Amino acid sequence: QVQLVESGGGSVQPGGSLRLSCAASRSIYRINAVGWYRQAPGKEREMVARISDNGNTNYPDSMKGRFTISRDNAKNTVYLQMNSLKPEDTAVYYCNANISPYSYGRNLELWGQGTLVTVSS
Repeated sequence: QVQLVESGGGSVQPGGSLRLSCAASRSIYRINAVGWYRQAPGKEREMVARISDNGNTNYPDSMKGRFTISRDNAKNTVYLQMNSLKPEDTAVYYCNANISPYSYGRNLELWGQGTLVTVSS
């Protein structure tokens, strides 16, 4: 059973940067549209960024300017570059992706287990 795996989380000081990665747990045909979401303690999950299968990106107004989503189709990996991090960015970050496990058959909609980002001095 293919899964989504996020990596790159950790602890960083305010003003620092992190790059998160989202990839499948095994080789797949293609990763299609992908979204990054986050959930802070006691808050609802919110969208951080989305990227379509042809590279079009979408950010909520509150996320524009500091976060950048990108993709490497050769590696079937999507990244979230986070700069100028603030304590309020502390959350578990989740990847949500539509994937094509094979060149035939049905696509799957998957969520990763999440990766914790802590911004603190």
